[in-house]
Amino acid sequence: MVHQMMPTNRNPAPSASSNNSVMNWLLAHTGVRWAVLAIVGMLAACGSAPPLYPPSRAPVVSVPSSAPVNVAGTLNRGPGRWVPVAWSELPGFGEDSLYEAWNAWIKSCERAVPPFTALCGDVRRLSIGSPEEQRAWMQSRLQPYRVESAQGDPNGLLTSYYEPILEASRVPRAGFAVPLYQPPANLAQRKPWFTRQEMDTLPEAQAALQGRAIVYLADPIDALVLQIQGSGRVRVTEADGRQHWTRLAYAGTNDQPYRSVGRWLLDQGLIKDASWPGIKEWLAQNPQRQQELLWSNPRMVFFREEAIPDLEAVAGPKGAQGVPLTPGRSIAVDPASIPYGAPVWLVSNGPQTNLQKLVLAQDTGSAITGAVRADYFAGWGAQAGELAGRMRQPLQLWVLWPK
Repeated sequence: MVHQMMPTNRNPAPSASSNNSVMNWLLAHTGVRWAVLAIVGMLAACGSAPPLYPPSRAPVVSVPSSAPVNVAGTLNRGPGRWVPVAWSELPGFGEDSLYEAWNAWIKSCERAVPPFTALCGDVRRLSIGSPEEQRAWMQSRLQPYRVESAQGDPNGLLTSYYEPILEASRVPRAGFAVPLYQPPANLAQRKPWFTRQEMDTLPEAQAALQGRAIVYLADPIDALVLQIQGSGRVRVTEADGRQHWTRLAYAGTNDQPYRSVGRWLLDQGLIKDASWPGIKEWLAQNPQRQQELLWSNPRMVFFREEAIPDLEAVAGPKGAQGVPLTPGRSIAVDPASIPYGAPVWLVSNGPQTNLQKLVLAQDTGSAITGAVRADYFAGWGAQAGELAGRMRQPLQLWVLWPK
C-alpha cells in the first residue's frame, strides 16, 4: 500500500457519517455480519482517540537537538543512525497491551527475513503468553536502538493514513462518472506517463485508457483521496444490479510528481482549513474551479482489484512488506532507515493522541522519508480518515533488533 501525504492544519475535522448506508447494507447480510461487527468496533476505536490511545502517564517532551555523541555500538543506517539504549529508556514499555501488536508481528513472520526469521517460532508460541512473558522474552532476545537523524536528532514527525470505504459502479451511470483505472498497457513504454490533465484532454492518452476503467465513483475528490491513500474498499454495483465488496489496491503511477491540492489552495490563500472537509467546502462554493484543483496534482495512481472474502473482512490492505496491515499497530517507514518487519517502539504526544506502543514496520509511502519518520495506519472508513487527516505531531522511535 503506497500512499502520498497531504499537509493539513491541526483543526479537528467535523465528524463524518457518509458510510452509514454502507454499514447498514452489510449488517443486513448475515453472511458477513460477524465480520462487520468487528469492523464497526475497529472503526469506532480508530475514530475515537481517548479509548484506543489513552494519555501516557509521563508525557515525553522533545529532546533538544545537539551534536551526535559517539556511543559504543551505534549503527549507521541509511539517512540516520541507531544508538543502543537500555530498556528503561523506552517510555511506557511496561504498560502497553502487547497482544494487540503480537497479531501484527505474526503477520510479519509470514514474510520474515533474517535476522527476524529465527525469532518467529517464539513469536508464534508467545501469542498465547501473558504480557509479562512477552516483555521478558523481548528483553532477553532484542536490543533497543534509539533512531536518530545523522545529526543526532531523535525528534521526528508522525502522520497517519487509512483505507477509505466508498460506493462504486462497474459501468458509468447517472451519479457515477469518475473512473478509476488499472495501469494502461503502454505504461512502461513512456516515463513519465501522461499527467492528470493530459489524461483528461489528450486523445492519445484517452485512447490508451480506453477499456481500462475498473469502477466509477460519484465524487472526483473521493477518487483523489483514494489515490493518495493508495488503497480502498468499495461496494461495487454491477451492471445487473448485484452488489459486492472489493478492494482496489495500488498498482502503479504515471511517474509524475505528487503535488498536494491542499498546499495548492493554501499557497493561493484560498482556504485556511486544508482538511478534506475544508477542501470539499471550498469546492462547493467554487465548483467552476474543480478541474483546476484536480489538475494541480499531475500524479495519477492506478489500481488492481482484489477480492475481499468474508473471512478477511477485518483484515487491512497489504503493505509494502506484503502482509495485511493492522489498525493501530502497523506503520509506514523509510525502508532505508528501518527494514520491513522490524518491531518498533513508538512514542508520540500531540493534539490528537498520545502513543507509547509497540508497532511493526510493514509499509512505506512516497512522502515517508528520513530516519525519524512514520505514517500510522489508523484503519478504514470515515472515522479512521478523520483521525488520519488531523494527525501531524512529534515522534520518537526505537528499533528493537535481535541481539
